[in-house]
Amino acid sequence: MILFWHRRDRRLADNRGLAAAADADERPVVPVYVFDPAVTEQMGERKRAFVERTVDALRRQYRALGRELLVRHGPAADVLTALSGEYDVERLVYNDCTDAARQAQTDAVEAALEIPLESHVDSVLVDPASLEPSYPTYSQFAADWETHTNAPPAPEPTPDALADITDTESIPTTATDIELPTAGYDAASARLESFCASGIVHYRETRDDLARAVDEPTQAVSRLSPYLAVGAIGIREVWQRVTDVLETVDGRDRRNVEKYADELTWREHNYHLLSDTPTLETENYDDPPNEIAWRNDADEFAAWKRGETGYPLVDAGMRQLECEGYIHNRPRQVVASFLTKHLLIDWRRGAAHFRDRLLDHDPAVNAGNWQWIASTGTDSVDVRIFDPVAQLAKYDADATFVREYVPELESVPAEHIVEWPTLSSERRQALAPGYPAPIVDRNGAYERAQRVFERALGKRD
Repeated sequence: MILFWHRRDRRLADNRGLAAAADADERPVVPVYVFDPAVTEQMGERKRAFVERTVDALRRQYRALGRELLVRHGPAADVLTALSGEYDVERLVYNDCTDAARQAQTDAVEAALEIPLESHVDSVLVDPASLEPSYPTYSQFAADWETHTNAPPAPEPTPDALADITDTESIPTTATDIELPTAGYDAASARLESFCASGIVHYRETRDDLARAVDEPTQAVSRLSPYLAVGAIGIREVWQRVTDVLETVDGRDRRNVEKYADELTWREHNYHLLSDTPTLETENYDDPPNEIAWRNDADEFAAWKRGETGYPLVDAGMRQLECEGYIHNRPRQVVASFLTKHLLIDWRRGAAHFRDRLLDHDPAVNAGNWQWIASTGTDSVDVRIFDPVAQLAKYDADATFVREYVPELESVPAEHIVEWPTLSSERRQALAPGYPAPIVDRNGAYERAQRVFERALGKRD
């Protein structure tokens, strides 16, 4: 038999490793999912709960075919070694994973098993091995990436290709403090279809419209990130569906769809960064010549996590994270910039908090995006700083998004919410006595960040 090890690929459709195993020869495939503490303990409880529900949905998919998914608990190397003997396995097939925890897991499995191992590239459209090991900027990556042909979605295995086995092992059910979206491939596919049927042709124009994100959250953006993060849907299927839409539109609609495709390319960029730089999650990708003088103030970090910085857009974003396990992309960038620039707190602390609280946490995307924001990644701008006041004025001028998550400001006029960090303390106290004053001065913190990063870059004494 062939043993197929499900990892981040928690689906039947568009699963390259599973398709290869099923197509290999006449030997049946035994699919298994291993809850390995070395990996699950690296997840926040919200992500872990969503993963568990996704595995349960995957098991139901197998059962709908009249087949079974083995579920096991323990170190993957021990589990897979035992199963290879129990089922007289001739080969183990799996899909590559490049984050540190799963790479260590892969190394342990390779050292323990005595049967042949076969790995496949599944989580990206273009194999990182086919490109250069690094690119100074995203634009240079994208220009090279676009010259490579993307593989079509992989076919779903037929019941005849799968072993006729039974299993009664339970799937854990971690309790969580937020409402989770419906898990599994069917929910992910429905979300993709709904977005491609209407929202995607407005994406470029509405993706940063924070009022629309409140009123029409699943049309302004795709909200596919939790499903992609747990592998409930394949990236080739998503890309193919977006490409199908591109072939039917032109002009303004086409530019909107192209922008969404560009965001998928950003995801590819981050995956390639992690593949080529195993330390991306823990070390600066582009280390400046001098040390960055992080302040790492514990009280300010705690205020940022609570959403009590006195900067309305920052606080709204952090409170959305806390109550939903998700942050809209625009405030996601603003809260990260505020932490690393205005507060001068090391990006790794922010990335760790996101890992613990985000439902859509993805090791490559999280590390790549935090480093880009922190000016230690592949940004073409030496020191990029998002001004939270200007960002609020541009993307949520009516304060619809802010009021949704910061009820202390519900009755404050929008123009005063926008200018909150610049108002006098007396004016703030009169307008909303229950909402915090700014924990740092807007202009002073901005200028301090400029000085610190310019010194790190050797551009200032």
